[in-house]
Amino acid sequence: MTERATDSFEDWLRARLPGRGLRGKAAAVLEVLLSQPRRASFGSAGELAQIAGVNVATVTRTAQALGFAGWPALQQELRARYLSSLSAGQVAAEHRGTGSPSSRSLRRDLDSLALLNRRVDEGALLTIAEAIAGARRTVIVADGSYAAVGLALAHNARLAGYPVAAVTAGDAELANAMSAIQAGDVLIAISFWRLYESTVLAANEARSRGVRVFALTDAASPALAGAAEVVVMVPAEGEAFFPSLTAGMAVAQALVTQLAAVDPARTGASIEAAEAMWAKFALLHRRPTST
Repeated sequence: MTERATDSFEDWLRARLPGRGLRGKAAAVLEVLLSQPRRASFGSAGELAQIAGVNVATVTRTAQALGFAGWPALQQELRARYLSSLSAGQVAAEHRGTGSPSSRSLRRDLDSLALLNRRVDEGALLTIAEAIAGARRTVIVADGSYAAVGLALAHNARLAGYPVAAVTAGDAELANAMSAIQAGDVLIAISFWRLYESTVLAANEARSRGVRVFALTDAASPALAGAAEVVVMVPAEGEAFFPSLTAGMAVAQALVTQLAAVDPARTGASIEAAEAMWAKFALLHRRPTST
C-alpha cells in the first residue's frame, strides 16, 4: 500500500491564507512558521513571538487568520505535519527525554486525552453516528497500527446493531470493498502520521458515488479533507517511533457510545441476540467432548 507525504508546510499554510494574504507583523509570524517548522512545532507562543519580533497576541491573531481558534490548535496540526515528514528513527529521536520512557508515554497519552476532551466537536460525533445509523452499510478504511482503531469501531458498531466493516488488509480488500460501495453508504477514513494514497483514492471515489465520507486524522490533508463531510482532529503523537492509539481509541469509543443512543431499541435487541449466541457458545465450550 503506497504512502504519500503529507502536504508541505508551505503549500498547506499558503492554502489557508485569507484572500488578501497576511501583512506586517502577521506576515513575520508566517515567515517563522515556514522557515523554522521544528521550532514552531515544539515551541510556545511566547517563543514564537520572540523569534518573529512580535507579541503573543499577534501570534494568536495570525493563527485565527489561518482558520484556527488560536495558537494551540494551529500548533497541534503543525506538529503532526512536522512529525509525519520524519522517518521512524527521527520521530524516536525527537522524543528522547529524561525519566522512564513508559512514564513519559503515559503522560503524553493523558495530555492527548485532555486536549481531545477540550477540543472535540461533539456535534461532529453526533453527525457521524447518525450517518452510520441511517446508512445501508458503513465501510471503515484503516491501515497500519491504526487498523486497531478501525477494527474496534467496526466490532462495537456491529454489536450496537449496525452493518459496519473495517477494511484493514491492504489494497486488494479495499478495491473489492470500493467496487460495491454506493449512495446510501458511509465511508470513514482513519489516517494518522502517514497518509496512504489508497485511503485518499477511496475517500474521493466514495464521494463521487454519493457516499457520505468522514475522516478521523491528526493532520487534515487537503486531499483527504476535500472529500470528507466532517473531519475529526485527533491528537496522535506518541513517545516512541510510532503514533499513539489512545486518543483514536477514545474517539472510537465515543462514537459507538453516541451510536448506541441513536436507536436504543435497536441496540438493545442486537445486544440481547448476541448475548444469547454467546451463551450457546459458552455451553459448547464447557461441554465435555466424547472420546
